[in-house]
Amino acid sequence: MAMSKTTNTYNRQNWEDSEFPVLCQTCLGDNPYVRMIKERYGKECKICTRPFTIFRWCPGARMRFKKTEICQTCSKLKNVCQTCLLDLEYGLPTQVRDAALKIQDKIPESDVNKEYYIQTIEAQLKAGGDNTVAAGTVGKSLAASDMLAKLARTAPYYKRNLPHICSFWVKGECKRGEECPYRHDKPVEPDDPLSEQNIRDRYYGRNDPVADKLMKRAASIPTLEPPEDKTITTLYVGNLGEHLTEVDIRDNFYHYGEIRSVSLVPRQQCAFVQYTKRAAAELAAEKTFNKLVLGGKKLTIKWAHSQAKSTAYAQSSVPRTNRIFDPVPGLPGQLPMPPNPNDYFNLQASEMAVLPAGMKIHQLPPGLIPGAPSMYQAQPSGSGTTGPAAAAAAVAAAHSQQQQVMVPSTLPNPGQMHYPSQDPARLGALKK
Repeated sequence: MAMSKTTNTYNRQNWEDSEFPVLCQTCLGDNPYVRMIKERYGKECKICTRPFTIFRWCPGARMRFKKTEICQTCSKLKNVCQTCLLDLEYGLPTQVRDAALKIQDKIPESDVNKEYYIQTIEAQLKAGGDNTVAAGTVGKSLAASDMLAKLARTAPYYKRNLPHICSFWVKGECKRGEECPYRHDKPVEPDDPLSEQNIRDRYYGRNDPVADKLMKRAASIPTLEPPEDKTITTLYVGNLGEHLTEVDIRDNFYHYGEIRSVSLVPRQQCAFVQYTKRAAAELAAEKTFNKLVLGGKKLTIKWAHSQAKSTAYAQSSVPRTNRIFDPVPGLPGQLPMPPNPNDYFNLQASEMAVLPAGMKIHQLPPGLIPGAPSMYQAQPSGSGTTGPAAAAAAVAAAHSQQQQVMVPSTLPNPGQMHYPSQDPARLGALKK
């Protein structure tokens, strides 16, 4: 008895058979020696409903097993992971990516048109390789976007691979304890929009609650405001790591304007980039804030602190010795200035008395400069001799002349005494 060939027999040549899935780093896991279970035509794609080769694996310890959900053709059309359906380049939902890049999705959704469209794309892939799919008129990033750079994940997010919540634990009936392979956590509230996620809506970029949450976060992301001081042209670059050099920093900042200097601080893992013009510094701050990634790390960009206050203080025209400072509580006030600069004990003329016998204080004659060489001393008026001999004679005459010097007859007012050394009794000036 003859048997007619069914439609599946004709279309079987279009079924997908692959050797390795198209996955993101998060779904693949951190284990470089991951073991996978491969099954040819084990499941139909949830987008195009064609059988394809599925893969199943465990991404890490205490994680749930994961498997591919869509075929590789649908994955390449949107440039998404076969498991989580997030963009492979940014780790974001397709709705966020298409809105940021202004991509119009033209993939048909009806069964006939979708089948024809996918067969045409597969023919292009076989003819020229993976890069010919208009490199994804719908998938690859066609232009840079500030919003994508701010929201993009630069490191894997392995918490997404955690096990599902144990329903028996929620009911209080789980008896496995630590051996339970499921997660013992509080479930998400039923009213939470994140609990209602559809794989087809995520693929086509519509009604995705995760995308709505990210779009709201992008609208509330702070921006880096330039300082009011127009003289600041220096940017602070943090979170550099240990392997980045001054050349790497200069190569990523030079095209925003002329750089005056780059100061690298390895101990703090930061650097300071100074531009010659303020406009170049503002442009660099706008283009790199929350966007610049070097060495696998997102760099911290800030404006450097102003040095105007310290510069104005250092360049002040008021001499440091003439400044008036606030008094310190608990300490005596400012010392009074004596009329005679050589009077170190702040003695008054009315309080002077004759020194006791045996104590002599010599005084130089007028015109002599204390501490200066004798050859530079001024000569008394009317003297006819000049030179070193005359100066020496004047000094000898001053030493031979003994004058009576007054000392205080009574102790000074305690309010005027600032140091113990000012007490004449302590110096032995008075005799009982």
